[in-house]
Amino acid sequence: MVKPKLIIHGGAGNSLAGKGTLMELRKSLYSVLEAVYPLLQQGGTAKAAVVKGCQLLEDEPRFNAGTGSVLQSDGQIRMSAGLMDGSTHSFSGVINVSRVKNPIDLALALQTADDRILSDYGCAELVRELQVPIYNPMTDKRLQEWMEERKDNFQRKMANVVAEEAGRGTIGVVALDSQGRLAVGTSTGGKGFEKIGRVSDSPMPAGNYANEYAGISCTGIGEDIIDECFAARVVVRVTDGLTLREALERSFKEATDRKRDFAAISIDAKGTIGWGKACDVLVAAFHDGNKIGDSLEAEPGTQVFTLTPEE
Repeated sequence: MVKPKLIIHGGAGNSLAGKGTLMELRKSLYSVLEAVYPLLQQGGTAKAAVVKGCQLLEDEPRFNAGTGSVLQSDGQIRMSAGLMDGSTHSFSGVINVSRVKNPIDLALALQTADDRILSDYGCAELVRELQVPIYNPMTDKRLQEWMEERKDNFQRKMANVVAEEAGRGTIGVVALDSQGRLAVGTSTGGKGFEKIGRVSDSPMPAGNYANEYAGISCTGIGEDIIDECFAARVVVRVTDGLTLREALERSFKEATDRKRDFAAISIDAKGTIGWGKACDVLVAAFHDGNKIGDSLEAEPGTQVFTLTPEE
């Protein structure tokens, strides 16, 4: 038996827009931790905790996943999600799914399927098979953002997802349960204004990976995460004998040298909680079994943090 651990994120970016925003973000993140951690305390599995955490984060319009997802260049919302059970080495995911409330639920439904990653048309068929209620995740704020950017022919690189206002971007959850099992889930609405058919890192091992040694979820510029194959790289390094801190430090140094822009959260099998960033802000919070904390007031720039079970 081990003490469960939990860490979540709601995106990465360049700045926090004032203390008011910081307090609101902290409240949103902590409410998810307070709802999900008791599941682990009561003997729930890491995978169940991850799914619950992702659902709650997807339902929070502040974050770019589920409700509140950004619009693509044609004004449509297409979401993606990935889920990996580290104890079974099972990865599943959906790519560019529309008109559902919680994409992570579809990833969960595919965990034991013969075909475990589906894209647009396959996702639509899965939604019909599962009789998932039709849901519109668009918010007025996201629609207004899209209309403003359309006036300039979508010249900005992305829709505030990793830009001026923090609290936008991919959501993710990593959990370690009382049986020592690890799981990870990641969900996103995309980067905003992208070309139709663009695929994010979230439903890939590059951005979302776990085994019996470690689990990691990434957030930030998906193309940078994919180029680094970051999540799988860190997990492989821990599997090969590096500590979680060593694996994160080496991997983030390499990413910084290549001028990447992203962040990540992680937990290893020993109960070490870790997070790092090659950007200014990571919107993340954790529960180590004794206390809740967050990354919101970390100094700008590349940094790596770890919290061992004894701390």
